[in-house]
Amino acid sequence: MNEPHAAASASDSPSNDGVTAFRREVERLLGLIRPAVQEDGGDIELVSADPSGLVTIRFLGACVGCPSSGMTLHHGIERTLRTKLGPQIRVEAVP
Repeated sequence: MNEPHAAASASDSPSNDGVTAFRREVERLLGLIRPAVQEDGGDIELVSADPSGLVTIRFLGACVGCPSSGMTLHHGIERTLRTKLGPQIRVEAVP
């Protein structure tokens, strides 16, 4: 009876590893962008990163309510992630 459970666990592991690896890569790339955002008194937090392409971030500090945050989101963060991870990447900000 334990064998089917073990097989299910083994098949789940690569999927979880893929999610973790994708999240780590997104975090690494955000780390390259973060200093420029912090120079202006803001910051960005990774909320979620789905390997299917949806990355969700939260703006912090001076970025909250900043009229330029949409530009930063699409022309800075999303463009960088698409260049490195592929054209399927979409970045959305949550409050």
